[in-house]
Amino acid sequence: MKRLLLILLATIASVASISAQEVKNIIYLIGDGMGLASVSMMQLENLYETTIFDRAENIALQKTYSLDNRVTDSAASGTALATGTKTNNTMLGMTPDGTALESLMDMASHEGKATGLVVTTYIQHATPAAFYAHARSRHEYTSIAEQLLKSDIDIAIGGGMAFFDECYGDHKEAIKAIADSGFVLHADLDTEDDAERQLYILADKEIEAREGYLAKATAKALAHLEGDDDGFVLMVEGSLIDGMGHGNDAKGQQGEMHDFMEAIEVAVEYAEEHPGTLVVVTADHETGGLSIVSNNADFNLSEQGVEYRWTTDGHSGVMVPIYLYGTGAERINGIMENSTLGEKLKNIISVHP
Repeated sequence: MKRLLLILLATIASVASISAQEVKNIIYLIGDGMGLASVSMMQLENLYETTIFDRAENIALQKTYSLDNRVTDSAASGTALATGTKTNNTMLGMTPDGTALESLMDMASHEGKATGLVVTTYIQHATPAAFYAHARSRHEYTSIAEQLLKSDIDIAIGGGMAFFDECYGDHKEAIKAIADSGFVLHADLDTEDDAERQLYILADKEIEAREGYLAKATAKALAHLEGDDDGFVLMVEGSLIDGMGHGNDAKGQQGEMHDFMEAIEVAVEYAEEHPGTLVVVTADHETGGLSIVSNNADFNLSEQGVEYRWTTDGHSGVMVPIYLYGTGAERINGIMENSTLGEKLKNIISVHP
């Protein structure tokens, strides 16, 4: 009996030690427009073989509504996820009265951590911009582009050269402004460089013809960030899941989800190899009102087939999932506001929580 008690106490101590382990790195993956039905679709298409979502060590849910609307846009939800504070639709990184909000990236930089962004859309788009910019409208792209260059972001990968050109008058002046900011600009993801701050702008706007791009870009960003002794925060967005939802394109969304899942695989593998890394996978909102229904009401049949049906070409107000992996996965639980998730992540990496 005494031996069993000692084993039990040792097990409890071990679990407590794991739970208390410091989270040094956060990899924050956001599937823009990804609802639970999108995840279910990928499980079904995979014939219910294990997906990366099934491997989550913990799962929670978040409510997505904004401060002024029961159905959010990406700016308000991105702000909540990035800063821990809700705001009105279309607003970025600020409260309705114009007060600038500190983002997870801002906090990480102030505490000596490296920071990075990887997206499939333009880097000035609503969700990534919520992590470094402050604007009354998400459509102030030139101002947002300028704010990126003034930010403390260490590496950013995505599209958006058109907005730098517009901001600085022409392409030549834009390249000069980027160089003056301290970023080293690359137009090819395969370019290798050991500069401290790197900006990979691979398209005027969205990145097309990009098979395997998101996983590769995630790996490149991680390789750049992991050299920081104080740790890092990396946000990766599967940006165009949303666009396929707006277009009610199930096949297209499956392709975007596949790319996003490959990036999650890269992040989870990194967390497994680097204790102290927390991987958080969620969405900013659901797009399209996707449902998965039987093709036949006769459930005596062995297989009726399924149909993917869309109820809107806009956003919906349903809750979205949170999948957690790695160190600290047990620290985020239950049903919460999107802003609560942002606040929890800021507290997790703060040296003064």
